[in-house]
Amino acid sequence: MSVETNVSATEAQPAPSEAPAHGVTLTDVAATKVKSLLEQEGRDDLRLRVGVQPGGCSGLIYQLYFDERTLDGDLVRDFDGVEVVVDRMSSPYLEGATIDFADTIEKQGFTIDNPNAGSSCACGDSFS
Repeated sequence: MSVETNVSATEAQPAPSEAPAHGVTLTDVAATKVKSLLEQEGRDDLRLRVGVQPGGCSGLIYQLYFDERTLDGDLVRDFDGVEVVVDRMSSPYLEGATIDFADTIEKQGFTIDNPNAGSSCACGDSFS
């Protein structure tokens, strides 16, 4: 006995306006900090863009900045109202990475815990 399921093409596929998701995670603390920074800017049209590019002593450096653009091929995830955008070329380097925010005496700022980073330089700004 076989069971057939009828699923229309519109039910099986995401809406065209939905960008595929990436594997980067934004912690609740980091999301709260991003919201605070966006409120200070008085802008609600910005997203947090995360990427990598060649550079630094270890080969690759992180990019983390606000961007109003959404480019062709961007991968997007929403974290409680904060959109995090990763370009398709950076996505494999950032798969499984977690972005957090630290506010201690030792460190203040965003941190990226990336399981794909085999090594990093002494300054911590680049990885390979």
